[in-house]
Amino acid sequence: MSFLSYLINGISLGSVYAIIALGYTMVYGIAKMLNFAHGDVIMVGAFAAFTVISTMGGNPIVGILVAVVVCTVLGVVIERVAYRPLRGASPLAVLITAIGVSYLLQNVALLIFGSNSRQFTSVIDIPPLKLAGGQLSISSVTIVTIISSIVIMAVLTAFINKTKMGQAMLAVSEDRGAATLMGIDVNRTIAVTFAIGSALAAIAGVLLCSAYPSLTPYTGSMPGIKAFVAAVFGGIGSIPGAMIGGIILGIIENLSKAYISSQLADAIVFSVLIIVLLVRPTGILGKKIQEKV
Repeated sequence: MSFLSYLINGISLGSVYAIIALGYTMVYGIAKMLNFAHGDVIMVGAFAAFTVISTMGGNPIVGILVAVVVCTVLGVVIERVAYRPLRGASPLAVLITAIGVSYLLQNVALLIFGSNSRQFTSVIDIPPLKLAGGQLSISSVTIVTIISSIVIMAVLTAFINKTKMGQAMLAVSEDRGAATLMGIDVNRTIAVTFAIGSALAAIAGVLLCSAYPSLTPYTGSMPGIKAFVAAVFGGIGSIPGAMIGGIILGIIENLSKAYISSQLADAIVFSVLIIVLLVRPTGILGKKIQEKV
């Protein structure tokens, strides 16, 4: 039963990584840039929900909605102010800018909230599920997190494949110049991509802090890095790949902590990534892209 419990908790943690990784993979797949400030958007969403729930007497649903709105607006602002002027710049310039935005968000949070850890109140108040005569207990946060990740991936896939905006995103990801000639507003499409990714980051932040209730300005840093690893692991640019990569990463991390060493768990996760990329550089579901000369 212990192994099954560790496995389910690993799937839950991986589901959070998957939701975050969807933001990475969408932005890279469509805008061809890596938004390393994405992890700090998670932190902003968690603090927004925390503020509403704890100081304004709001209920959890209101807190989640406020977090989603705040992060959506933040994502659009970051894209407009920091990334759009660098649309034709080198990848190195975009990377340095992303790191700068990340530190900016962290330091603004430090000025507002301080460096002390806050106790985040779980937004999910449902009795745990008891199985096998009570020998296996699955927390409500774990159940909701897994279900949420499945629903989000399904809705996002349907949005990309069935809506006009989704088709515009696919067109921009294939050939930005051709999409412009076809009348697609590339700037608007990329802004919507950032908005969706940031909204998902807010949901991931609330779910993450509900499971691990310590909240600081650095809360999103390591989960953001691991979610990026999950996106690369599954094949960056692939929505199913982000989901698979996140879940596998969560399982590896949780089982490593349980059976090997909690101190070595992160090293094991990154070592597995290196091995996978040596065997399959594009990730599990990634496609090899031929550069046009």
